[in-house]
Amino acid sequence: MTPSTKAKILNVLLILTSLAGYLEWGKDNETFLFQAEAEILMKLFSNPESVIHPFTLLPMFGQILLLITLFQKNPGKILTYIALACIGLLLVFMFVIGLISLHVKILISTIPFLVTAFLTIRHQRRNQPTN
Repeated sequence: MTPSTKAKILNVLLILTSLAGYLEWGKDNETFLFQAEAEILMKLFSNPESVIHPFTLLPMFGQILLLITLFQKNPGKILTYIALACIGLLLVFMFVIGLISLHVKILISTIPFLVTAFLTIRHQRRNQPTN
């Protein structure tokens, strides 16, 4: 497998694992990030003021950047790092919340992304030229 193919696979996995994050608040409020993002996208066109917040827009921006890298011949290292940082802000925050509150569902939902992020960074450092 070529380094660029592996980078693309890792970027797809970053997108997918970021969507699997689980949030729970209050007594009866819970959602996965893919559900929350679908709701945000619907509201973005009907009521944009209600969804303008860094914790909603930055991860989506990161996912868009990762999608862009999938169409590049060699996925850009800088774009991947920026996307990883944008998505990672939310997922690391969720991991810390899960850790502090000892909420196993939240913790487990963030681990696949964190592992994939680690593998992506390791791959980028070993195999990709700077561009």
